[in-house]
Formats: sequence, C-alpha cells, structure tokens
Amino acid sequence: MSTLAVVEEILRETAVPMTVREIVVYAGARLPSKSKTPDTVVARDLAMDIKRKGEASLFTRPAPGRYTLRALAVSAPVTNGPTVAAAAATVAPAATAPVAATAGALERGRAPALAAKRDRGPDSASQAG
Repeated sequence: MSTLAVVEEILRETAVPMTVREIVVYAGARLPSKSKTPDTVVARDLAMDIKRKGEASLFTRPAPGRYTLRALAVSAPVTNGPTVAAAAATVAPAATAPVAATAGALERGRAPALAAKRDRGPDSASQAG
C-alpha cells in the first residue's frame, strides 16, 4: 500500500483536516516507508500529488499545514483536528511508547531534544558573562 493510500485511509477515518505530524502518528506502522523522517515523506508525497494533479488530486490543503480529502473539504470545517496525543492513543500500546513521548513533547510545543535540554538547565556558555 502506498503512502498516499494510507493517508487517504486515515483522512477518511478521521474526517477532519490533519497536520502531517498527526497523520504520521495516527498511521503508526501502517506507513510503508521505513524512513527515519516519515513526516518528510508524507509531506512530500502530499505536496507533489496536489501540485501535479491540481483539482484532480484526492487531497487538498484547507488551511496552512493541514490536509484533508477534497471530497470532505466541502463539508468539513477547518478545526484543530485530533491532538497528537489522541492520535497516538489509537495506535497499539506497544507501538506508542516512543511515539507517546514525542507526542507529549509536541503537545507542549517543543521537540524531545529541546525538552531534554530544557530539563538539564542552561548550558555553561549562557552562564558566562
């Protein structure tokens, strides 16, 4: 199954506009790509499909950073959609341990690496002077 087929399936299931990150978390292991950056793969595939096919594409961007199916865009209002944590909760528990940690950091508005740095405190360079 292609990346766009999985994205189409997810957008049909949720019936709300979603960000690429929400799509990736919701998809979990269903995505065919084993890329270390599945967000990039999904974003690229969606953007290229919309650019190449235009109005014939199954997908559309109803708002910056949000994607939905063109058939649903007419009837679906643009909302914040499901949260990353809510999407992670729908995936099998064993598969969500690393995703849940990332989802929590994203919910708080920072990436895991930045959250870890914040938890360590200021670095020595910023203390000087």
